[in-house]
Amino acid sequence: MKYILLLATLLITLGHHSFGQHNTEISDPIIVIHGGAGFIEKSMLTDEEEKEVYAAIESALEAGHKVLTDGGSAELAVVAAIKILENSPHFNAGKGAVMTAEGRHELDASIMRGSDLQAGAVAGVTTLKNPIEGALAVMNESWHVMLQGEGADAFARSQKLEQVDNSYFTTPKVKAEWAASKAEGYHSPISATLRKFGTVGCVARDKNGNLAAGTSTGGLMNKEFGRVGDSPIIGAGTYADNKTCAVSCTGQGEYYIRLGFAKEISDHIAFGKVSLEKAVKYTLFERLDPMEALGGVIALDVDGNISMEFNTPGMYRGWKTLKETEIKLYGKED
Repeated sequence: MKYILLLATLLITLGHHSFGQHNTEISDPIIVIHGGAGFIEKSMLTDEEEKEVYAAIESALEAGHKVLTDGGSAELAVVAAIKILENSPHFNAGKGAVMTAEGRHELDASIMRGSDLQAGAVAGVTTLKNPIEGALAVMNESWHVMLQGEGADAFARSQKLEQVDNSYFTTPKVKAEWAASKAEGYHSPISATLRKFGTVGCVARDKNGNLAAGTSTGGLMNKEFGRVGDSPIIGAGTYADNKTCAVSCTGQGEYYIRLGFAKEISDHIAFGKVSLEKAVKYTLFERLDPMEALGGVIALDVDGNISMEFNTPGMYRGWKTLKETEIKLYGKED
């Protein structure tokens, strides 16, 4: 009888705990963002551009963190932050996205929730002002994970998400870079002078300890044939699991897809029992580097540890907690 009572007590106790989840209600809300990794150096920006990029990252951090401090979910914070960056002309996402070989814009985005592994993505959308909202709608309002092309645009319209003409995404700077790329006659790989991956992404932890990750991009300059990179692919460019971490990537997407890069970081933590820092560094420097691929990653684990790594000259990045905010635009020494 004593053993039955002990077993009953144990089962009741276990019933009040969710294994693999970080459920501390007083968790410090944390948000981390990137605005792309690549050949990003101070000489590439005017003083005014530098101020505007910094301000956009700061606004994105503040918008996302406010959602968290107000008690909002991690995925809503991710969307709030990424929308700010999609609306800025200084990143390869939303307004300011690169152009295809045909001279138009095809945008990709994804989001994932760590509490239940739900995810949503859109690829090749052309009229959706904020692709990250489309990804969120796919996750919450459909039983699919990814929609692409005309179907994704039609779904976004059915969800009453804001639509724009494709020309809205064009900026004078992007148009000039596109013209230069056409003159050089390349399609892939990107020329060294223009190899700046402005993909944007965000990872967050809310007050309940739940994680989420999101990524948004315009893809590669001068891309052809409906090319899709890693950003809308769950496990490649985006991944979140409360048991391990939340990840958003930026870089040469074909290589991230081949590695299942974001999921691999999570797997190292889950199966290798290593720290977030070790998992990120191993995947980036021991797996991606040998492929001679370029890029970066931001990641946040269930305990609030942050990693922001890249193997390029620079990466726009920043993070914010209740007590601290940090923003960096260039190399690791800055």
